[in-house]
Amino acid sequence: MNMTAMKQRSRLGKSPVLLRQSAPQRMAALDAATLTRQLDAFAAGRLREAALTWDTMEERDETIRISSSKRKKAVARHGYEVLSLEESPAAAAHKEALEYFYSHLSVTHALDENERGGFQLLVRQMMDAVGKKYAIHEIVWRPESGGRLSAELRFVPLWCFENTTGRLRFNPNPFGGASIELEEGGWMVSVGEGLMNACSIACLFKQLPLQDWLNYCQRHGTPALLGSSSSERGSDEWSDMLEALEEFSSNSSVLISPTESIRVIERGNSSTLPFPRLVEEMTRAIISLWRGGDLSTRSIHYGTGASLQQDEALLLEMDDSEWVSETLNTQLDSWVIRYFFGEKVRPLAKVHLHNSQKANVDMDLKVDEFLLRHRAPLSLRQLLERYQRSLPTAGETLVSDLHSPDNESDSTREENL
Repeated sequence: MNMTAMKQRSRLGKSPVLLRQSAPQRMAALDAATLTRQLDAFAAGRLREAALTWDTMEERDETIRISSSKRKKAVARHGYEVLSLEESPAAAAHKEALEYFYSHLSVTHALDENERGGFQLLVRQMMDAVGKKYAIHEIVWRPESGGRLSAELRFVPLWCFENTTGRLRFNPNPFGGASIELEEGGWMVSVGEGLMNACSIACLFKQLPLQDWLNYCQRHGTPALLGSSSSERGSDEWSDMLEALEEFSSNSSVLISPTESIRVIERGNSSTLPFPRLVEEMTRAIISLWRGGDLSTRSIHYGTGASLQQDEALLLEMDDSEWVSETLNTQLDSWVIRYFFGEKVRPLAKVHLHNSQKANVDMDLKVDEFLLRHRAPLSLRQLLERYQRSLPTAGETLVSDLHSPDNESDSTREENL
């Protein structure tokens, strides 16, 4: 893309109106054959049906909604910083440009502009790729007066795209039509794990026994009445008895004569119904896919401790934060640096997401202290980056300066003596 003519308008045009009109056409009754067809089509690059089904599952299935939300928020909640890759005036200038860009960018949803935010919303939207493999943002660049640069990133649902050529193309028409190539520098494509491929199978096999369980409860959850009458069928006495039974229990009452009999045929032991176990197993599978383990049930069932499950969740969070950072570095940072410093300039700063790192901090501190005691050659930049700290820019006041002997008051020096 020509950096002197950066797009300042959305490329979608009237597409959001068309997209909103087609959005309600969500999945109808879903069975194993339909889901298999949708997953095969997704693998072939026809993304629409599977993406719509996954959207609906994520909105309506409580297990997927909670698990996916926790996975997304775990990465977005810690914030970010811009790191210099070296100590130089050029790196400081790159860092300043990126800091302004990320602190002034705006984020919205192409189909619902009521959804607005900044960096945190951007990360949550990018994390949609963890479930659906791809998360696509249109980039509307905003060159500002004074040589500044910001942008608006517009999240576009996956079902607006196809991938039949091996490269995503924009195609909002639900009935086919010509697709549009994604302009380089005009779109940001986040590529993740695509958990919904397996998760949707578990969700289907959870919903089917849930429906059967509900049907069973509707049929057998209330007691039935068996009445007996010596009156002839069709007589007034017979009709009165039948009416009395129906008043007590509609749809669950039977009237027979003394010469008749009704026998219930049991299809299994009602005390050990198969539905709850299958629903529980599929619920555990969904949680394990998204969070690396079910702390409340799976660890108890299989004898694994909660600390191990927390370690798995932390590993996922750290990997997600690194993946999001790399995506931003290659698809946003590089274009910002090109705009300011030329198309062939190598970026000397980058944005980096923070994460919990609770499990590794103590060990890292001990290792670094050991290496420093033995005068090992450690990179100051890498050391600060490991603890999510950045190098100071030229002219900044250093904390070490505030505690130097020259800045101590007379009373402080007397106390130290």
